Amino acid sequence: MMKEKKHSGFFAHKKRKERLLDATETRLLILSILDSRPAHGYEIIRAIEELSRGEYAPSPSLIYPNLTLMEEMGHVSAETGEGNKKNHFITDAGKAFLAQQQEPLARVTGRLQSLAVLANNRGLPEVQRAIHNMRMALNTRLADEQISQQSLHAIIDVLDDAAKKIERS
Repeated sequence: MMKEKKHSGFFAHKKRKERLLDATETRLLILSILDSRPAHGYEIIRAIEELSRGEYAPSPSLIYPNLTLMEEMGHVSAETGEGNKKNHFITDAGKAFLAQQQEPLARVTGRLQSLAVLANNRGLPEVQRAIHNMRMALNTRLADEQISQQSLHAIIDVLDDAAKKIERS
């Protein structure tokens, strides 16, 4: 069994794996995507990932059971196509349900779009440089085996102060 490689270091970036969406929100996003075009499961995953600019990708174990449930509910139909992939389509019942759920859909797409803003701002060269400098300084200082308790407390204070300034900016 392969272990997932963990990112080490201060401010390590990794794609979000935690469950950002509940099942109902996932179904709304799926319907929204299928309302614009038919798609198979992998394409739905990628479309959701694009909404967050790569910050969140739902797992297949979240998407495929919901597609099956939505077929049973009559909101989605599927046709087996090339390579045995199921291409999913929104039904009239799915369109009617989606039309009634615009407010919750807007909330969930708003959360994904805020992740996209995060990705965009974090990707600015000035932000990357500042994070890199902080990471290097912190890692260099914390790697010192002889670091005193007083120095550790000073580092903690500086980080807490920086966090407060960022929050209030």
